[in-house]
Amino acid sequence: MTELVTISIEGHVADVRFNRPEKYNALSIEMIMAISNTLSRLTTESTVRVVVVSGEGKGFCAGLDFENFAAMQSKEGMKIPNLADRYENRITNIFQYIAYGWKQLPMPVIAAIHGVAIGGGCQIALGADIRLCTPGAKLSIMEMNWGLIPDMSASQTLRDLVSIDVAKELIFTGKFISGEEAARLKLVTRVCEKPYEEAMVLAKEIASKNPDAIRAAKKLLNEVWHGDPARGLLMESELEMTLFMTPNQLEAISANFAKRTPIFKDPS
Repeated sequence: MTELVTISIEGHVADVRFNRPEKYNALSIEMIMAISNTLSRLTTESTVRVVVVSGEGKGFCAGLDFENFAAMQSKEGMKIPNLADRYENRITNIFQYIAYGWKQLPMPVIAAIHGVAIGGGCQIALGADIRLCTPGAKLSIMEMNWGLIPDMSASQTLRDLVSIDVAKELIFTGKFISGEEAARLKLVTRVCEKPYEEAMVLAKEIASKNPDAIRAAKKLLNEVWHGDPARGLLMESELEMTLFMTPNQLEAISANFAKRTPIFKDPS
């Protein structure tokens, strides 16, 4: 059976690829579980310093596979899940987890977007820390076109990227925008012709830094960006104190002075 999500780890970079190209990597029940399992694995991978997530074939992810879900619903005993149920004692349900889970990983995540990233696929991309996108890619938070609201964590990830009026326009209309327009709106970090290749270059650069400091930086920014300044400043100080004079921090100093490539230990 074909793996619906593949993962390879080399040079401390996890190369994660959605692997349902014949369906533009649309989210079937099986695909959702495969992404969930990948996230759970990455949470415990101490050797991984950066994750690059992309889609095989002609698109990043075409969102929910309605045919698959309709077929599941037609089976005897199947019913619509209660979305208020939290998944494995997390703050998310299963659908939210496969999008918001990238934001919750301890290491940075870079999404390389091409083709389409629509509906749930777009919301998965929003969960990444950095998004690189082809100019002609098509993005849409399109749930309103089905008479619904976005329900895979966009309410929590969009606020880190765009102003509330832009978020409302995107959600209220469900309109499609190009990669270039997405960059103008700050929905993606930047456009490039080869997002996967550029994502890997960027990932290797980040992976060359002190992994303890990179993880601390992600934790700090995620937790205090919208919070109380006093708490943010205190957390900044507390996290900095966890880095001072540690082996990796001392190695960063030594390598900098010696003008050599640092050799860091994996986070414990």
